[in-house]
Amino acid sequence: MKRLIVASNNAHKIVEIKAILSKFLFEVVSMKEAGIDIDIVEDGDTFIDNAVIKAKAIKEIFKDDFVLSDDSGLMVDTLDGAPGVFSARYAGEHGDSDKNNEKLLREMKGVPQKDRGAQFVCAMCFIDDKGEIINVQGEIRGRIIEDYRGGSGFGYDPLFFVPDKGMTFAEMGAEEKNSLSHRSRALEKLSNVLMEKKK
Repeated sequence: MKRLIVASNNAHKIVEIKAILSKFLFEVVSMKEAGIDIDIVEDGDTFIDNAVIKAKAIKEIFKDDFVLSDDSGLMVDTLDGAPGVFSARYAGEHGDSDKNNEKLLREMKGVPQKDRGAQFVCAMCFIDDKGEIINVQGEIRGRIIEDYRGGSGFGYDPLFFVPDKGMTFAEMGAEEKNSLSHRSRALEKLSNVLMEKKK
């Protein structure tokens, strides 16, 4: 069985990737499980750039394995696509969701409903055992609401409202969110490309 190293130690992400790519019989492992403990500088201009940077860094170490990396974030229309690639450190400190959300609410103060459109984006870079690169991207549209709703999820989930569902990401259960998330859509695209290559 071919090993697929995922550039993440997020257990939920690993489970989701295992489920969607199960038909390809990969042994899916996290960076930690593969024995990787490196800091990769993600200084790309786009989500795809950052995903490629991460994937190539791991591929350099494990040349015979498959590698999958992703980079994702929030893009708000009226903020010209911000926070974008800076989503995790929008307020300055990496991974401080409370401060990031507070800053987003400040930036969006007074913006009318019709101009509060946004999308979550997930870019993925897959490198096979021969070094061939496949890039895919998934998105989900929604809008930024004016106050927090829901206690699940993480990051900007309490402020990202999905009109088709009538709730924020943070009000959904993990299974429901994962069924329509930007990451699951990127994974489905990747799955389709891999299926085509198998034919």
